Amino acid sequence: MRIRNRLLLLVLALFLPTFIASALVVSYVYREEQKAQERTVAETARAFALLVDSELRNRESILRTMASSPSLEDSIRARDFSLFYAFARKMAPTADTAIILIEPDGRQVFNTRAAFGDPVPTQRSSNLAQLMDRYGADNTLVSDMFFAPVGRRYDFNIQVPVKVDRQIRYFLMMGVHTAQLQSLFQAQSFPSRWIGSIVDRTGTIVARTRDPQSNVGRVLRESSRQQLASRREGVYRSVSLDGIPVKAFYSHVPNADWKVLISIPEAEVRRVALRAAALLGAVMLLLLALAVIAARRFASGVIRPIEDLGRTAEILGQGQEVSYTPQGLAEADTVGYTMVNASRQIQRAKTELEQRVAEAVSAFERAQSALLQSQKLEALGRLTGGIAHEFNNLLQTLATALQLAEITSDRQRVQSLIETCKKTVDRATALTSQLGAFGRIQDARLVTTSVDERIGSFVQLVQNVLPSNIALEVDCAPGLWQVTVDPLQFELALLNIALNAKDAMPEGGRLRVQAGNHALTHPLNTLPAGDYVRIAVSDTGFGMPPEVLAKALDPFFTTKGVGKGTGLGLPQAYGFATQSRGTLLLHSTPGAGTTVEIYLPRGTHPVSAMAELPDAEPAAIGAGRGMTVLLVEDDPLVREAVLPALEAAGFRLLVAGSGDAALAMLESGAHPRPDVVFSDIVMPGRISGIDLAKIVSERYPGIRVVLSTGYTDKRIDIPGVQLLAKPYEIGKAVKLLSQ
Repeated sequence: MRIRNRLLLLVLALFLPTFIASALVVSYVYREEQKAQERTVAETARAFALLVDSELRNRESILRTMASSPSLEDSIRARDFSLFYAFARKMAPTADTAIILIEPDGRQVFNTRAAFGDPVPTQRSSNLAQLMDRYGADNTLVSDMFFAPVGRRYDFNIQVPVKVDRQIRYFLMMGVHTAQLQSLFQAQSFPSRWIGSIVDRTGTIVARTRDPQSNVGRVLRESSRQQLASRREGVYRSVSLDGIPVKAFYSHVPNADWKVLISIPEAEVRRVALRAAALLGAVMLLLLALAVIAARRFASGVIRPIEDLGRTAEILGQGQEVSYTPQGLAEADTVGYTMVNASRQIQRAKTELEQRVAEAVSAFERAQSALLQSQKLEALGRLTGGIAHEFNNLLQTLATALQLAEITSDRQRVQSLIETCKKTVDRATALTSQLGAFGRIQDARLVTTSVDERIGSFVQLVQNVLPSNIALEVDCAPGLWQVTVDPLQFELALLNIALNAKDAMPEGGRLRVQAGNHALTHPLNTLPAGDYVRIAVSDTGFGMPPEVLAKALDPFFTTKGVGKGTGLGLPQAYGFATQSRGTLLLHSTPGAGTTVEIYLPRGTHPVSAMAELPDAEPAAIGAGRGMTVLLVEDDPLVREAVLPALEAAGFRLLVAGSGDAALAMLESGAHPRPDVVFSDIVMPGRISGIDLAKIVSERYPGIRVVLSTGYTDKRIDIPGVQLLAKPYEIGKAVKLLSQ
């Protein structure tokens, strides 16, 4: 094959994709241009409909003003309407507008198109009577177009009721010549090829931009009337009354229940897009012709430049920046330089794209971080607000009781106030115990226990709480593994879940408790793979919507009324599960109920550091006689309260304000060696209570250690070390220290 033909084929091959792309672009532009034009016309029809509605409402306002005027009331009382007739003639917006006062039976009292007292029609010419039957006489009504017998022309009426003592006595109408609506078209300056029409309910043309004298009063085709009656606004294809194929856009006139119709010839719709397509096609054909001529003219001697261009194009296709050596052929050199510029632009675009992607990712991460921070602050605000509310109530009770005790000399009254303070302290202790469950570690007694026994104890508790219309079902699989938990917190968690389920089933339902062994082969949320006991509590209540489910585990969040919920039930259960090294999953669907799943790790051995203490007893006098206790407490108020109580029990006391000071006291040998170290856990300095307990257990095995704490974020698993949770009864402390 000759080089000329090869070059020709090459040019054709290069331009063919361009032609295909151009054809697609032309098609796209054509469709988008049509859509844009249709949107413009539809908006124009909607706006013009509102303009017609505004014109009708202005005339309605005139009638409303006249209907409530004092002159009309005076005329009705005097049965003399001559003065109101003169007033009505002045109020008519135009000279050819008629104001008509009509009685409910349809007889006209006067018509401003006729002289007062002249004969007027005795019945309605419009269809207002039928409209009153359909829409009611109390409403403003706009009639369809009709031929007025007095004015001998096409009119339409606007009617408002005239009420006296809340009863309709007359109707005030305005007869408007349809020609007055023609001015609205003139003000809009529609394109000359557009055909605008105002159509009443019957499909009759009230006003029209093209040949209004010949077309006003004509009825649209049946297909057009059906289309207009089916929807308030839309578009359809039709043939105009002039026989022109059009695309008709229509919109509803609210106050009159009429339609505004704007028709555009189909040829006009296609004209702009076809012109653009023809121009682009001509340009492409011209370029093709020039390319063929250039290929035939410069066919000789272009093999090497073309090959070089091929290699350059291959490099460009790989996304690399290319370089080009001039070949002495202008066309080839132009293409080569174009490829060089294109490769540079591609590299710049690639760099900019990578930079923008990096910036977008960074912005997304910042936004996500801000959102998480906002959610954390919201939950923290709810938590601190709830704690402040609860503890302010407790502090108010204590403050009031102590003030009354200070000014009361009655021993029985003082004893009653002391009992009130004790109850308040117990309530505060229970609250801090619940709040402690929200942390990572809770000062609770851990025991390896049977899940069956714990669920059995829970069933005994919940049976006294559930109403008779809620059925309780318990399904425990045989051979359940043991778990290491706080038994009381376990039962409390199940009870809180059951109480929430009861509140979600006010009309009754089913509460089902299931327990079974579950071996996780893959991590679940934050849980690693391993052996777990799964406890599921399901109800058939009304469930929770997503926005409530997202906050259901937040402390003090509740959807119940004031005084009906604290918002600590589900958070306590979640805190119990997490502090037991498990987790809690919440599933809920509105209308289908809620399921709470608790996963607890399989227990291996009992935790001896959390021993059971007996019930509170009064501190026995002399119970600690002969024993020396090293009290390590950084809070001076706690030392001031505990020190005399332990001395009254007979203990000899050594006092240190920190773990560092206590260790220095033991190592100095300047003081008697204590029998017991009674230390707080969280203290300032390098040595905490747990560190002190480890050191004493290793260096001084003959000294027992008892730790007290309100909260700590570390596990206490030291052999022989016992734990006493604050606030504690002094009798418990004395008995534990004297063992």
